[in-house]
This record gives sequence, C-alpha cells and structure tokens, in this order.
Amino acid sequence: MIIEMPDTTTRDINKRLLKERDEGGAIALGRVLTLIISVGDRDPDEAIDAANDASREHPCRVIVIANDVQDRASNLDAQIRLGGDAGASEVLVLRPSGQLERHLDTLVIPLLLPDAPIVTWWPYEIPDNPSEHPLGRMAARRITDTTQCARPNAALRALAAAHADGDTDLAWTRATLWRGLIAATLDQPPYEPVQKAVVAGESTHPSVDLMAAWLAYALKCPVEIERIKDAPAITQVRLQRASGDIVLDRPDGKTAALRQPDQPEHRIALPIRQLRECLAEELRRLDADEVYGEVLQKGLARIDA
Repeated sequence: MIIEMPDTTTRDINKRLLKERDEGGAIALGRVLTLIISVGDRDPDEAIDAANDASREHPCRVIVIANDVQDRASNLDAQIRLGGDAGASEVLVLRPSGQLERHLDTLVIPLLLPDAPIVTWWPYEIPDNPSEHPLGRMAARRITDTTQCARPNAALRALAAAHADGDTDLAWTRATLWRGLIAATLDQPPYEPVQKAVVAGESTHPSVDLMAAWLAYALKCPVEIERIKDAPAITQVRLQRASGDIVLDRPDGKTAALRQPDQPEHRIALPIRQLRECLAEELRRLDADEVYGEVLQKGLARIDA
C-alpha cells in the first residue's frame, strides 16, 4: 500500500501511521532500528528495494530523504509505503524543499523509532564528512558506497581523511568473501611470509584499492595494483611466497579458481555481491568496524606511498 501525502508535516505523517496501525495491526512492533537513506537527486527506488530485502533480516523503519524535483519554498511532500510495498519495514519517503532541506536532522527526529539505534546510508554521492553531516551525527552507523560515486577512488581517500568510528563503506563489504578466502588459505601450512601481493581488477573500483590496502596492512608486504578497464570488480589476488604463488582468480565475476603449490586447483563460487546482500551484512553490526578503519587510514596510505 502506498499513501501519498503532498504538502504535509511530520505531525500529520505520524498521525497517519497511527491510523494505519490501528486499522491494519501493530505494524511498528519488532522494529530493531531506523534506517535513514539520503539519495540526493537520484531515484530512490533501487535503494528502497535493497532496504526492503534487508528488512526481512532486520525489521526497521526506513526514512528516505530525496531532493524535491521542484524549486519551491519550504514544503514537505511525503509518501508512506506499507505492507507488500515495504518488505518487513515501513517506508517513509520525504521530499523537503526550501528551508527544510537545511535542517534534515530536525525534520526526521519526530519520525524516529523510540529507543532504537539509527543507521544512515548514502547509496550514491557521499558528504565530505559523514560523521559531521546532520544525518550522520545522530547515527550509530554511517554507511557509504563509493562504488556509486562519480569519482570512486577520490571519494575513498576523502573518507580516509575524515574517518570516525561507526563509518563503513559497501566497497569494503563487497570484498568480504575475498578476504575470508585469502585468510583461510594463509592459515594453512607452509606458514611462509608473503614477499609481494598483486591485486588486479576494474581500474576505478574502490574494492580493488581496499583489498590491496587490507593486504598491505595485514601482511606488511609490498602490494601492486593492476588496473584493468571494464573488468568485473576484483579479478585476481596473487600472493608471492618462497614455495610458490597463491593465486585466487575470478576473470568472469562468477567462479574463482584457487591455485596453490603442490595442490589441485579448487573451483569456488564467488559471484559479485549484490547491493541488498551487502546492506544486510552491514546492518548486522552496530559497533565500530575497527579493521575497516585501520585499513582505510593506514593500509591505503601504504599503497598510495
């Protein structure tokens, strides 16, 4: 069910939610968090679809802030999505204009779930400093996605300069399975130091840089990045050791081959992770991702140097 509320107020939105709850049941019970999504000028539907899917694991209230397409004085148009149009959540789409755009924190506060943690997600372009943004200051976790920025690697370096506990980026989440496979492989004999690591992948994909930064931080070895135009994200990680190279190769973006000295080749399903899967993973934790922070601030500096 989709309810349109043009030229409205947060008070009227809350009244309508209470009315729908009384008529249709306690739709807000069991919500574990409030997810604020700031989409800027972009169509919010893709982000809403991902949030709806993630809400089946993490029931939440979703508040979407989208720029008003009309140049008007202070005005608030809203849309409420419930039931089949909202997954296991309730979705409020807000389109503020004029002065309301300058006070987004004040705008959303009356709509927050009481005593529930807040997560803010920027699925497209990101603020210069997420933790100091009005929507970021109120959040326990701040999620960005540099893969969707116009200049992904520049955005990643800006995040490194402004990093605060509670920040994370979906480019880091997209490389989780790669990190797990590499860590599991290195946890087997022979326990030799890695002399050099090479990460190959799409030339502007920030997951490539974060993977290289993680290896540089964790292994304290030289790391080289091979940038390949139009490649499907990360395509290969190669670790050079005295006994021979460990190679994890995924040229097609679907299936990886793991090759190690004196062992048969292993084929592993390793598809490119989808947005909804990555978002659900990040909503599982509300504490600071300390490894991401160390990699972002120290690992990136090593590969940039």
